[in-house]
Amino acid sequence: MKIAITATGTTLENDVDSRFGRCPYFIIADPDTMEYEYLDNASAQAGGGAGIAAAQTIVEKGVEAVLTGNCGPNAYNVLSPAGIKVITGVSGRIADVIEDYKEGRYKESAEANVSSHHGKS
Repeated sequence: MKIAITATGTTLENDVDSRFGRCPYFIIADPDTMEYEYLDNASAQAGGGAGIAAAQTIVEKGVEAVLTGNCGPNAYNVLSPAGIKVITGVSGRIADVIEDYKEGRYKESAEANVSSHHGKS
């Protein structure tokens, strides 16, 4: 099982980034073994469509769930139909978030929790 977490950096010691489409990195982790890899989010600086492009990247990684602070409707509408659980409202150190996920402390989101273009500065 693999999960994706929006990340401010490249290790489990970094924090969750609150933005899905514009986070600088994704941590792809196996919660059972704590093995992980990081991905640069190539769409973070995109002029538009960052959420959709990031979501397509995550779908290709074959993850079971995405943990993030916020997820807009465009990304949600790519992830959810692909069978990926979207969990929003997540914050803190990534290693702690993975432990909380393993212990079932998060609920799957039924919809996007922010509007389109929320993370764009």
